[in-house]
Amino acid sequence: MSDILVVGSVALDSVKTTAGKSVEALGGSATYFALSASYFSSVALVGVVGQDFPREHRRTLERRGVDLEGLKAAKGKTFRWSGKYGKDAANAETLATHLNVFKEFKPVLSEAQRKAPVVFLANIDPELQSEVLAQMKGPALVACDTMNYWIESKPAAIKKLLAKVDIFFSNDQEAMRLTGAPNALQAAEVLADWGPSVVVIKKGEHGALMKVGSKFFVFPAYPLARIKDPTGAGDTFAGGFLGYLASSASYKDVAHLKRAMAYGTTMASFNVQDFSTKNIEDLERDVIDERFHDLAERMMIPRADEFLKARRAVAA
Repeated sequence: MSDILVVGSVALDSVKTTAGKSVEALGGSATYFALSASYFSSVALVGVVGQDFPREHRRTLERRGVDLEGLKAAKGKTFRWSGKYGKDAANAETLATHLNVFKEFKPVLSEAQRKAPVVFLANIDPELQSEVLAQMKGPALVACDTMNYWIESKPAAIKKLLAKVDIFFSNDQEAMRLTGAPNALQAAEVLADWGPSVVVIKKGEHGALMKVGSKFFVFPAYPLARIKDPTGAGDTFAGGFLGYLASSASYKDVAHLKRAMAYGTTMASFNVQDFSTKNIEDLERDVIDERFHDLAERMMIPRADEFLKARRAVAA
């Protein structure tokens, strides 16, 4: 049984940015999440691809140890998305979306998948997210994400889902649109009232904020002079966040949640430095930790060794 179950899309993306382009490259919410989380915890992926899905992309996920038993190949073509970014890397213009086999995606979890202690319901129909959650056997931690399409078409379903979720990830524009709040802080308060004990709102180059209970915590982005491709940054962030948290001693400890924010930010910063998943496929853990510690110093989070010493001292 894996530490984390992720259910979401696996896709072929074609992207244009000011730095260049990629054509039918590996993408999808579950893909970015799984690759990122795999550096911290074991991950099982549930999704669907077509018969045209390249074997090399499967191998990319397998090399990271991702359990692909739940990645089914259906008759037809793989989900495809194409988009472009201008100077504003925070917003993509969708050029085309072809759901293909993903249109009929109705996951049925195996016994082992149902017992996963942590589940991430990636960006899919909120009614389908609820159906997946109903198949789970008492997960210790449930997290989810959504997007503008579902916010516009099924806001009631999202609100119903959030009553069953522990952690909700959103960007600031989506959070304000979903809640009707005038700013991200008020949106986080509304979202927390709907159910999640932790609300994470991403603000791109302006960092992110996290609401835990009655407290707000604000975190900077990792400073990068150039960004090649921001596609998948949010799911990569969630993967780093939940991947670290699943490996920690506590899901509710605020210190661990802060470190999870830093690891999420760190992984997203690697992701945006190249197209598709190229820059998060073969990272070394010490390289991740070096950037994490650089960011943690800016966020005034103790280094890993100092953090562990402090915990041992308290325990003694």
